Amino acid sequence: MGNPFSVSIEPDWREFVDTIMRRAQPRRVHFIELFLDPEVSSAVCDRFGLLDGLDPSDPYYTEKREVIVQAFLGYDYVRASMSGMDMALSFTVAQDTAALTRKGGRTFIEEHKGPITTWEEFEAYPWPDPKAASARSLEWYAANLPEGMCVIGSGGFAHFAEYLTWLMGYESLCIALCEQRDLVEALSRRLIDMYVVFLDRLLEFDCVKVIWGSDDMGYRGGPLISPEDLREFVLPGHKIMAGMSHAAGRPYLLHACGNLDLIMEDLIEDVRIDAKHSFEDTIEEVTDAKRKYGHRIALLGGIDVDFLCRSSGQDVRRRVRTTLEKCMPGSGYCLGTGNSVANYIPLENYLAMLDEGRRFPA
Repeated sequence: MGNPFSVSIEPDWREFVDTIMRRAQPRRVHFIELFLDPEVSSAVCDRFGLLDGLDPSDPYYTEKREVIVQAFLGYDYVRASMSGMDMALSFTVAQDTAALTRKGGRTFIEEHKGPITTWEEFEAYPWPDPKAASARSLEWYAANLPEGMCVIGSGGFAHFAEYLTWLMGYESLCIALCEQRDLVEALSRRLIDMYVVFLDRLLEFDCVKVIWGSDDMGYRGGPLISPEDLREFVLPGHKIMAGMSHAAGRPYLLHACGNLDLIMEDLIEDVRIDAKHSFEDTIEEVTDAKRKYGHRIALLGGIDVDFLCRSSGQDVRRRVRTTLEKCMPGSGYCLGTGNSVANYIPLENYLAMLDEGRRFPA
């Protein structure tokens, strides 16, 4: 099948970064996603024959494939990081019912009890060594990225709230915040110490032009733990990550799900994020966030995932155009889903979102 897009665009990481930093009105719409589910990437490759001639046995097949897919879809970047920072966690597995089904099912973090609920478990835990993390992919990207593309450094770091929740289990964390605050503090400090070393290494790569922390902190009604506890155990880590990024001349983006109204001023004024990602219509539409915060930070994505799943292609196009009309003025907006390109979003609707973004403002 041929190209699904009516307008051709070339990657331009410089204008992409300027858009995030609200330096100038961009000439076109730039796109951003935290990630595409691998099933989506595979479906795009298969439908449009993107990998014809690419040898799966090539040692850098994965990196070459990522460049091909991202450039085809119209992104100015690849998202990459160092590898080797995975942590042992407790999972529950459920059947995946998406149309682009995930082999092996869909995994969820065990919320009752994680691998660290006592000091003994803390001391025995096999913590990853950030000094030993592999930069193999980054080294390849540094030498081989097309001129107009950059790397967004994301993955393997800045998961402060998430790993407090995942390592202890959400229920155990809530109890520990009352009964074992010293253990929560030790976990928080350990994460900071690891991520500082990790980010310092990541920032050595000039091809990394943006740093993107990802750390879900809330649910529809508010934060998962109190604002005071977030300020004590979570936000200091992000403040350090943002400070390191800014000192190296990179913007610091934050993906964080949930209703974070109670800490938005902390994120903007104290942590000093440059952009906020993850929007859900039942919490706050991105157009409302643009009106409230667009003169202070960039707003990213916001085409609601549930909407993308349930709507027609024409409805998607209308929603995209309305969003762009409200969010593009003044710069500081990149188009994308409200969260990520999940394998249960109809592929046609995802492609329609991108195509309408390419057409704007015509």
